[in-house]
Order: sequence, then C-alpha cells, then structure tokens
Amino acid sequence: MGLPDSIVVDNDPEFISNALDAWAYEQGVKLHFIRPGKPIENAFMESFNGRIGDDRLNQHRFISIEQAHAH
Repeated sequence: MGLPDSIVVDNDPEFISNALDAWAYEQGVKLHFIRPGKPIENAFMESFNGRIGDDRLNQHRFISIEQAHAH
C-alpha cells in the first residue's frame, strides 16, 4: 500500500509544521489546507479526530504511530 497523492489538513500547529511540509514534499504528497475557521470543509475527519481523541489519544501518550496502532 503506497502513500496518498494528497492529504487534506486543517491549520493546527502539527499540520503547518516545517517537518510535515518537508516530509510531504520529499514523498510527493500534496497538502491541501482547509480554510481557517472552516472545519466543515473536513467534517468527516474533524468528527473522527474528536472521537478518537476522546477514546484513545487523550488517555495515552504514544511515541510512534506503530505504538498507537498496537493499542
């Protein structure tokens, strides 16, 4: 399974970081930013992130994606 052609992201600090920008550029993945203050433009993911955040991410601190997947 390969990488996506693009990723839709909001303007939170983790998505506007130089590290993510550099990774996306190196991988050939385009970042598409929703307009600030318009979470409805990415409503499915905003809802998903809210649910998973309450259920998992806010209860544990993960060091890596692999560790998060294991829980």
